[in-house]
Amino acid sequence: MGAAPETHRQTSRRTVSLDGEPAILTRYERRDGRNAGLGGEHFSTVIAVNGKLKGFANISLDPVGRPLPSRERTEQLARLFLRELAPELLSSMQISSIAQHDEPMGIVRAGRKETVQLSGMKFKARNLVDGRWFWLVVGSDEKPILFERDLEWSFLLGRRKTEQWLYDPWLRKQAAGRG
Repeated sequence: MGAAPETHRQTSRRTVSLDGEPAILTRYERRDGRNAGLGGEHFSTVIAVNGKLKGFANISLDPVGRPLPSRERTEQLARLFLRELAPELLSSMQISSIAQHDEPMGIVRAGRKETVQLSGMKFKARNLVDGRWFWLVVGSDEKPILFERDLEWSFLLGRRKTEQWLYDPWLRKQAAGRG
């Protein structure tokens, strides 16, 4: 994972700041234009300038509404994914939770705009070496929907400090100057 699906084309690429370090945010949208634009279907990556994959989002209508994997299956899939793309995290992780996670997605159905929930199972863990967080959301098709790593957390605020470049609602706020 990390390469865009063949069904998508690149729509933007820019340098962003991720915890004070430069990274490249690249967005791909469906070639057929289905549910294009912010809030719709997309495959996006954030890659550090040293080439390390910091995260990706694969937001697609395809797995919506199907049963999710069990907690046990989610952990198994997360470990397989990490073994392939971030093996250094396996030996130093402390699992925090495995639970359902929903992402809103805008679609057009019968000519009308509506919002549906793309659901997955979120495997959330902490890297005990540096104290940063990482997570993987696995979809109903047992494929990754979302992966993020090296996230800083503000316990005082009860939320992440790391920028949310993979999330369209956050991107909208940035564009509106409210970030």
